[in-house]
Amino acid sequence: MTMNTRALGTTGPRVSALGLGCMGMSALYGDADRAESIATIHAALEAGVTLLDTGDFYAMGHNETLIGEALRAAPAARREQALVSVKFGALRDPDGGWSGYDGRPAAVKNFAAYSLQRLGVDHIDVYRIARLDPDVPVEETVGAIAELVEKGHVRHIGLSEVGAETIRRAAATAPVSDLQIEYSLISRGIEDEILPATRELGIGVTAYGVLSRGLISGHFTRDRQLAPTDFRAHSPRFQGDNLRHNLDLVEALRKIAEQKGVTVAQIAIAWVLSRGEDIVPLVGARTRQRLTEALGALDVTLDDADLAAIERAVPAGAAAGERYPAAQMAHVER
Repeated sequence: MTMNTRALGTTGPRVSALGLGCMGMSALYGDADRAESIATIHAALEAGVTLLDTGDFYAMGHNETLIGEALRAAPAARREQALVSVKFGALRDPDGGWSGYDGRPAAVKNFAAYSLQRLGVDHIDVYRIARLDPDVPVEETVGAIAELVEKGHVRHIGLSEVGAETIRRAAATAPVSDLQIEYSLISRGIEDEILPATRELGIGVTAYGVLSRGLISGHFTRDRQLAPTDFRAHSPRFQGDNLRHNLDLVEALRKIAEQKGVTVAQIAIAWVLSRGEDIVPLVGARTRQRLTEALGALDVTLDDADLAAIERAVPAGAAAGERYPAAQMAHVER
């Protein structure tokens, strides 16, 4: 396994070839073990992973507190290499409900103050609103982050789940280093307009959902029962005929993986890695076992014949169902 580095755009830092998405350690995918979560973060840092991704609304601050605890307990050298990416802006209620997004400049600075406290750091490496606030021009939100950069509280400006036009407007306001957006074998919508825009502007891409929330990990089964609090219990791609269709795609991918002597998850991650040096896949490993499997993707080389076979097995647009339920898709720019 070789942990090389990739750039978060022309103005951003160099980070490990894979990042660790920590959301599942706190929320949305069922119960998680705190000790194992911290051990997984430590194992990732030890393996050379530098990018840790979170959101201030993941279990209402729990995830940031968890990462802060893990960083404090890590060896100094590993702690210093860690780069933390934080999403903000999603509004929650005490029952765990969602109430929209707030991108007002005063709110941006308020969210940042609490994140710095929970993480126990003096700066956030990449800061971004989780979804565009439809009532606040992106220029105002990005301008507020730029002020935090000027004061040293934030190092780099990021974006999340926005379209090409918004990316251009944001980049005209202040230097944007990175766009975080879903990208995987079965979520390829960014290829038409968004990815060309980021490349034109020198903005890196942090790709989340590279295993489509476990759907194309090779570990999800048709008869798996999901808790009501598990996001996937309400996700269109995990429902009925959609699930059956999508798991058929996984079985087609499994045949290719077996021929190469790797796992389905490894070939799916390797495919994202193959899409360009400006793309950093986030892996949502919640255990050291899953982390080890994901890191194995770094040793998978896909040649032209492999890529053609993968394209035949899982062509663009092959997935059944939207990425999110309708209410959440309303907040996603395309």
